[in-house]
Amino acid sequence: MKAYVVEKLEDKKFESGIKDIAIPEIGENEVLIKATYSSLNYKDALSSVGNPGVTKNFPHVTGIDVAGIIEKSNSTKFSIGEKVLVTGYDLGMNTDGGHQEFVKVPDSWVVKIPEIISDREIMIYGTAGLTAALSINELLNNGITKGNILVTGATGGVGSIAISILHKLGFNTTAISGKEDKIQFLKDLGANEVILRSEFDVENKRPMGSEKFDGVIDTVGGNILAEALKIVKYDGVVTCCGLTSSFELQTNVFPFILRGVRLIGIDSVECKIEKKIAAWEKIASEFKIENLEKLTNEISLDEIKEAYKSLLTGKASGRYLVKI
Repeated sequence: MKAYVVEKLEDKKFESGIKDIAIPEIGENEVLIKATYSSLNYKDALSSVGNPGVTKNFPHVTGIDVAGIIEKSNSTKFSIGEKVLVTGYDLGMNTDGGHQEFVKVPDSWVVKIPEIISDREIMIYGTAGLTAALSINELLNNGITKGNILVTGATGGVGSIAISILHKLGFNTTAISGKEDKIQFLKDLGANEVILRSEFDVENKRPMGSEKFDGVIDTVGGNILAEALKIVKYDGVVTCCGLTSSFELQTNVFPFILRGVRLIGIDSVECKIEKKIAAWEKIASEFKIENLEKLTNEISLDEIKEAYKSLLTGKASGRYLVKI
């Protein structure tokens, strides 16, 4: 079968591309998925260049998402022919991922695709959409059901889907992006306002600012998250799921003890399967967005290499859908 394989040539030197490899054999409580679609995420791009924080085992197949049909099953949970998806856990990290024609995984990682959504649609969402849905659920579950929401890293996968879902739910959204040429793209997705990153990501020694936002969905971390915390309204909620700006957070306690702001971490990788299933059900129904194609770049396995370059240099926007 064909697969996108990363190989280690020597210390800190890697190469990747399409190769023919053997179809894996499944063991007890495992299934073999005939892949129809996958997607690209920033973590995939890091894996493709041998980032040790993502992948340590080589040769390795990238792809932290996959959707498809059960081809073989040694599981009591899933039968041949069922439409399923997998996101997160170790898939695409040190377990061969979704960028291959057949994918072997433990049955405990697998979710049945809701009948009201296609495998193609659900992979446009992928890990990014799941993360966006989990973030929005935290806002809703903590009382933020209307108002103004700030979304950072807005042209990325999580940010662009979050803006679209929030718009559908009736929120006003403000997007932060470093891409001036994508302002109209973000407004087309539903952003009411766009702030350029250069205007927001500045050194500000004031411990607090004026109250502007009921909630924040942060995908980048670092100083942008620190500044966002300062301008959240009383009893507001901030979710954090990424670190493309920085993994460090230099902040103070004032937003938390004077305004009761809550900072909630989002992990879509190891969260309980029940939580994932509930989020996918929402994505297939009340969170399902109408402008999905506007943020979709569909590519083949052969086009992954070039797409990784765009992801690693910060030039990508929206979602990359990989047709297997």
